[in-house]
Amino acid sequence: MKYNFDEVVNRRNTYSLKWDGGDLIKTMGYTERYDYKTIPLFTADMDLPVPQPLIDALHKTVDHRIFGYSVFPDTYFESIQHWFKKRHNWTINREEIVYCPGTVHALNIAVQAFTKPGEGIIIQRPVYPPFTVSIEGNGRVVRNNALKCDVERYYSIDFDDFEAKAKEENTTMFILCNPHNPTGRILSYEELKKLSDICEENNVMIIADEIHGDLIRKSQKFIPIAKVANSTDHIITCTAINKTFNVAGLHCTNVIISNPENRKIFNDTKGMQLPSPFTIAALIAVYNEGEEWLEQITEYIDDTIKYVKNFLAEKMPTVKVKVPEGTYVLWMDFSGYGLSAQEIHDRIYKKANVILEDGHLFGIEGKDFQRICISSPRPLIKEALARIAFEFQDIESNNQLEREYINENDRL
Repeated sequence: MKYNFDEVVNRRNTYSLKWDGGDLIKTMGYTERYDYKTIPLFTADMDLPVPQPLIDALHKTVDHRIFGYSVFPDTYFESIQHWFKKRHNWTINREEIVYCPGTVHALNIAVQAFTKPGEGIIIQRPVYPPFTVSIEGNGRVVRNNALKCDVERYYSIDFDDFEAKAKEENTTMFILCNPHNPTGRILSYEELKKLSDICEENNVMIIADEIHGDLIRKSQKFIPIAKVANSTDHIITCTAINKTFNVAGLHCTNVIISNPENRKIFNDTKGMQLPSPFTIAALIAVYNEGEEWLEQITEYIDDTIKYVKNFLAEKMPTVKVKVPEGTYVLWMDFSGYGLSAQEIHDRIYKKANVILEDGHLFGIEGKDFQRICISSPRPLIKEALARIAFEFQDIESNNQLEREYINENDRL
């Protein structure tokens, strides 16, 4: 079937964090202003309708009328195995699959299970803020292998620094984000192999957050790190339907752990956590019947990214952004305005009444950036961008006059 992703679905009064959680969002420090005119584009879920087979499966579950304790049927594991074999040529054994009700939850369990207080854990900032929280909140120490950013806003790994940090005596874990949030980088085979080899040589465990692995540009290829490693004993991979199919509220992460001893340690630390019958029905439906929808949503997101890129080039050329290789987030560089991070924040969040995510939350490396999630109907994105552009038009006008003056003098 053909999906209409331009349809703006009213999510207010549906228990939505983005649309109903104004008081919480203000308490969390994202914004000072939140009202019925606010456009929230800060959180990585979609304002787009899910696959019809998923809706049908959930209706069938509701129609049963009883929602007791649930267990996983064989088809749950078979659906996971089939999906990753077909999409990524990755063979996963059934016993390697461990259910967890969320990726952030899985990160915290891994940190608690495989590291000790005071030990160092490598992350690559600017990076998803809960990585830092999962480390420092559990009494561990951040080892920041900051990504290098060139003039084209392309991010790469400082391997000399990474290896030096991996060799430190108290470094025991590396949390990988691939595709990377917020920069959108998808790591190459060579980059993944080098990371895996360094960690294996230095007895550093890799926790790979790969939950954006299905949301990639048409021209890109995503490779799970477990596929390139000499051995997967030091690798734990987090996969999920949450981002791919917009079901974050159903709490469904599947952690792939090939080493039996590590799997037992993880399970013992996690404890017994049973799934919802809706979670089970959802995963089976989307992994078996959701591919057509995914192809359409990927094309829609690609077109929205092109729209944003063109809009900024025309209306806000001072803002620089690179098309991400994966994810549906854009990492926008506002440094050209010469404003402080607070001044940028005030113009967007207070005046334009649009909620993005301040770059400093991802690390000091992101202080001049804003992250925007563009996984919403394009009419909503257009309205948000128009509001933001209006609040920066004074500087853009001056910048345009300056560019014209420079060009005129260059011709003389």
